[in-house]
Amino acid sequence: MGYYDDQDGYYRRQKSRRFGIFFVLFTCFLSAALGGLMVLKSLPTMIESGYITLPERAVPDAPVLSTAVAPAKVLENQEVTQKLVQVKVESDSIAAVEKAENAVVGIINIQDMQDFWSQGSQSVESGTGSGVIFSSDGKQAQIVTNYHVIKGAKEVEVSLPDGSRVSGQVMGSDPLTDLAVLKIPVKGKITVATLGTSESLQVGEPAIAIGNPLGLHFSRTVTKGIISAVDRSMPLDVDEDGQNDWELDVIQTDAAINPGNSGGALININGDVIGINSLKISREGIEGLGFAIPIDDVKPIMEDLIRYGKVKRPYLGIYPKDLQAIPSYHWEKTLHLPTDVTEGIVVMDVVRRVSRDTGLKAYDVIVALDDTKVSDSASLRKYLYKKNQSESVKVTFYRDGKKMSTSFPLYWE
Repeated sequence: MGYYDDQDGYYRRQKSRRFGIFFVLFTCFLSAALGGLMVLKSLPTMIESGYITLPERAVPDAPVLSTAVAPAKVLENQEVTQKLVQVKVESDSIAAVEKAENAVVGIINIQDMQDFWSQGSQSVESGTGSGVIFSSDGKQAQIVTNYHVIKGAKEVEVSLPDGSRVSGQVMGSDPLTDLAVLKIPVKGKITVATLGTSESLQVGEPAIAIGNPLGLHFSRTVTKGIISAVDRSMPLDVDEDGQNDWELDVIQTDAAINPGNSGGALININGDVIGINSLKISREGIEGLGFAIPIDDVKPIMEDLIRYGKVKRPYLGIYPKDLQAIPSYHWEKTLHLPTDVTEGIVVMDVVRRVSRDTGLKAYDVIVALDDTKVSDSASLRKYLYKKNQSESVKVTFYRDGKKMSTSFPLYWE
């Protein structure tokens, strides 16, 4: 019996100790809760008085910033960098325009027009365009422009950047490349353009057009874009007979080119002339398709126009007509061509003084030069005009259904 009394006493002593521990824990918890409530209640006052400073809140999805630089300072630096980049690009464009704009002049085409009432004629301005001063010796300056700007002109006047006008003289012109060179007397200071190169042009680089769109009222208007393509080829029908006479290699740009810009400068970001603005595709719903003649193609043409008044080129001594322009009935009945021959150049006649040297006759159909296929008059001329004066050419042709060839020196004029 005493055993159980001892056990009961043991449990009573254990219960008493457990109750004491619980009481201590409860007191601690209660004290902590009350202390926390007091801190929370007094926190606004402590923050306001400056005893406590809260850390900056992180911006969701923001880039990780170095702890050595405050966020506000980083944002300020980013804004400064953006401003510097913007100013740099604009400054380059401004400097490029300042370098070239005063070398761009206005070209006025003056023609004789019939007066309906008096039945007489009088000289009137029939159109305006642009030109670029590319050379000067202090007494005379030379200007390059488009052939179509001065086409049919009785007189040509040049409007200078200061507003004065001087008489211009056409030194030479070339309808196929749509280029012409003028010269004017120099009185006072003039700006000569720096001719760059078009060989290293890349798609996407900046391009700036300077010219006189819609007349001299908008003289030396500047438009900016990019190089859209460097290897375009545009067919030209110079004599407007429905047959392409030439394929003009051009630079494509989205810099705005409008009537009156023809003959003006296309420059790069350095202010160097990389092309002569020539034409624009103008159709409803089409924008940003302007074209310029590459300056590397312009330079040798200018040299010939200054020296000879024209471009000296090789000829076959024939009067050509595209096979595609002849009714297909005559392909078999008149020309006796095989059915697989559908492209080529028909010899309509030959130049008498060279006919014996070439061996070509009327109704021959030329299909290749030096084993290079030619499909029409434009491709024939384009191939020939790359030849040197000392070279000969091999001509492959069909005569009465038989394939033949002949070689001879080129005829130059």
